[in-house]
Amino acid sequence: MCVVDVDVIVVGAGLAGLAAARELTAAGKSVALVDQENPANLGGQAWWSFGGLFFVGSPEQKRARITDSVELAWRDWSNSAGFDRLGPGAEDEWAVKWARAYVEFAAGEKRSWLSGMGLRWLPFAGWAERGDLRADGHGNSVPRFHVTWGTGTGVVAPFAAAALEAAGTGRLRLHHRHRVDELIVEAGAVVGVRGVLLAADDSARGVASNREVVGDFELRAQAVIVTTGGIGANHDLVREYWPDRLGTPPASMITGVPAYVDGRMLGIAETAGVRLVNRDRMWHYVEGVRNWNPIWPGHGIRILSAPSPMWFDALGRRLPAPYFPSYDTLGTLKYLRSTGYDHSWFVLSQKIIEKEFALSGSEQNPDVTAGDRRGFLKERIFGKGAPAPVEAFKAHGADFVVADNLDDLVAGMNKLTEQPLLDAGTLRTQIEARDSQIANKVTKDAQVQGIHNSRRYLGDRIGRTAAPHRILDPAAGPLIGVKLHILTRKTLGGIQTDLNSRALGADGAPIPGLYAAGEVAGFGGGGVHGYNALEGTFLGGCLFSGRAAGRHAAASL
Repeated sequence: MCVVDVDVIVVGAGLAGLAAARELTAAGKSVALVDQENPANLGGQAWWSFGGLFFVGSPEQKRARITDSVELAWRDWSNSAGFDRLGPGAEDEWAVKWARAYVEFAAGEKRSWLSGMGLRWLPFAGWAERGDLRADGHGNSVPRFHVTWGTGTGVVAPFAAAALEAAGTGRLRLHHRHRVDELIVEAGAVVGVRGVLLAADDSARGVASNREVVGDFELRAQAVIVTTGGIGANHDLVREYWPDRLGTPPASMITGVPAYVDGRMLGIAETAGVRLVNRDRMWHYVEGVRNWNPIWPGHGIRILSAPSPMWFDALGRRLPAPYFPSYDTLGTLKYLRSTGYDHSWFVLSQKIIEKEFALSGSEQNPDVTAGDRRGFLKERIFGKGAPAPVEAFKAHGADFVVADNLDDLVAGMNKLTEQPLLDAGTLRTQIEARDSQIANKVTKDAQVQGIHNSRRYLGDRIGRTAAPHRILDPAAGPLIGVKLHILTRKTLGGIQTDLNSRALGADGAPIPGLYAAGEVAGFGGGGVHGYNALEGTFLGGCLFSGRAAGRHAAASL
């Protein structure tokens, strides 16, 4: 057992932890950065992300003649969040305050702060979570999803570099393969952590590591900042807290995060007297496919699609409005849980996949991750065929079926389920009805309206949304069917914190010496997103709450 005296212990070496450590070391404080994984995993889950950030009133929006404002963004956020646990001491008391502060941050200092570290973004903002088709409902009224050159690796890079530089000067000590099992509480204050040393493991980033215990440890400090992420890889916890409003939990899910996103620290924090709130709020995707080249157990990838693919449930019934690709994530999840099956289907053409399919993740976007602007333009804007990672999934992915005609396509799709559930005639009737709406510029089909609306935005027209065409047109083929799974991802509730990221106890008062940031804190306040996220807000939430924790802890010591 070892005791190392430092000013602050940061538990978790993901983006929120790195952001907190950067503020602390910049203020001259000594930091112990503790993580259960090896050095290859510095940056945590954020490293694997697409690198999307939520900005309001950005140069990219203005370039495309998109008018945005704090007022519009706050209206969208509030309508999406649906905060309804309000009042003094309620679960949303601090979440609402965090939400307003974050929207103002996204419209203000966030951009200059990150650009000052060298971050840059693609020329057009993406339009994620377009919502439920109501002006006063869920969703982004305008494009706000700004993809970083470098994807998640680019977002992590300056914070990881700051940590390594501080380690080189002795201001920061890296404690890898240290698993925290207890927060040390003395006289009502948190004064350190205890846990076990895990056996050395040189596995590559993201690969599940061993859990062999070879010793124990104890670290003490004036403050502890918990930044250990959510529960996405722990399907038992996902099912335990699955809300009734989303139907029954799926029997089968795939996993969008590495195995270390296990949620352990939530229970440990609760044992120490921390108040956990909004645990029934979570964010899982419905466009998941099994990774043909997996890194972690059950590895799934989310398809980021523009609005054109037709979406069918397991029985081949077209999903109603507003459950179209890129519109309403949890609304679609709730609807699909009512069907009695854990999977659904995209049906689309080669012409659609070439322009509309992107895959979430740094490793699935090598051109953007490498900052290869010329390669990006060549492959995604001016090139023929789908991006190479998408074509690889089409060729090797277990959930992809390709055929020259609908009968053969449906036959192939039926081979991917235990029993044949799809009827080619039923699908043909629905696809032909949709195709009949393509001949004119006006249409009564809500999804086709969405395609036209998407193409009015320059960014989507250039590189995101295919020109309207008949899916059954042989010239647009071949046809493609994609079996979609529920993909676990984000925890929207967690440790309740005030605006300084101080963790609150059961009585609603800050626990001396304890902070929480990132996903373990519901990205701030125990649930900054409420019931629905607007996308591009997860990395930013880690940065904003981690920064707040580091700054306040540094000023308080």
